[in-house]
Amino acid sequence: MLGLFERKAAPEAKASAAGPVVAFQTAGRAAWSPRDVPSLTRNGFTANPVGFRCVKLIAEAAAAVPLVLQDMQARYDTHPVLDLLARPNAGQGRADLMEAFFGQLLLSGNGYLEAVGEPGAVADELHVLRSDRMRVIPGADGWPIAYEYAVGGKTHRFPAEMICHVKAFHPQDDHYGLSPMQAAATALDVHNAASKWSKSLLDNAARPSGAIVYRSADGFGALGADQYDRLKAELEGQHQGAANAGRPMLLEGGLDWKPMGFSPSDMEFQKTKEAAAREIALAFGVPPMLLGLPGDATYANYAEANRAFYRLTVLPLVGKVAGALSHWIDGLGTARLRPDLDNVPALAVEREAQWRRVAEADFLTDGEKRSLLGLAPRPTP
Repeated sequence: MLGLFERKAAPEAKASAAGPVVAFQTAGRAAWSPRDVPSLTRNGFTANPVGFRCVKLIAEAAAAVPLVLQDMQARYDTHPVLDLLARPNAGQGRADLMEAFFGQLLLSGNGYLEAVGEPGAVADELHVLRSDRMRVIPGADGWPIAYEYAVGGKTHRFPAEMICHVKAFHPQDDHYGLSPMQAAATALDVHNAASKWSKSLLDNAARPSGAIVYRSADGFGALGADQYDRLKAELEGQHQGAANAGRPMLLEGGLDWKPMGFSPSDMEFQKTKEAAAREIALAFGVPPMLLGLPGDATYANYAEANRAFYRLTVLPLVGKVAGALSHWIDGLGTARLRPDLDNVPALAVEREAQWRRVAEADFLTDGEKRSLLGLAPRPTP
């Protein structure tokens, strides 16, 4: 029997004969990229044209949607908050600020806007903060009490009321949102891998259209120098260029033509890449037709796809951010920011039809018609 502090001798190490096979099998597993925000931004935005275009298309379209400020009594043409949004800081206009904010929200699932000024009053400036540098500090009740922004080894803590945090829905996280980029990460890896494979094919395995094989009568020997030069001159002079396309070749003296081409597995990579591109567009809510992806016939034409893009992707995002800003910006009172649908060119036909239907509804009062169109009541003289 061993004592309390005595160690049992280690058994002799033995290796299984199947060990090398197991190690080889695990090495063949798919290697997925990291799912943190910097890696997703690098792999899905700066290094992937489909992800880049999806983010740019949504962010630019959302930033271009005009916002109106109104309450139950009137729509405001001038207001300190409208002035603040028109010129949020010295280096950015409204479009630049909102594009950066929507871009951060799409890349990370979180958008952070800093207010510069005294609490309780309309802010002097607004700034977009990078999502990968921000950390939520929850209180004892679980709600954020502060935000920490870390840059270059330095950290600054913001009070919670100075930060507008807009986050996408995440079913498993209480403080951070889930980005479309993360949902599309697998398709992004497949698309990037297919692009790298195509580049490697061009660098290392690109094939000529065919080869001329020489077979002598006895199976030995090679073309002489004169024969080689004559054959090369004939190929360059009579079988190269657009004017000679399709011209038949007459081979003699033991020469044979062997065509070369891509194998079926090589050709399947292009289909895999196109399927991955459509999955990326699906995760972001962008109709593949708007990205120029082949094989998509969901919408009858480009205008219909563009209208669906605004209705299903852009406007819900703008409405979400406008609602968050309305609750966060001080000095609004009962007024609220909302998208101005009458000034969205993609919805012009749809809005014109709605105005016509409402205008022809004789059973509605003028006030009810204005309410249906999202307008404030007519000002009293």
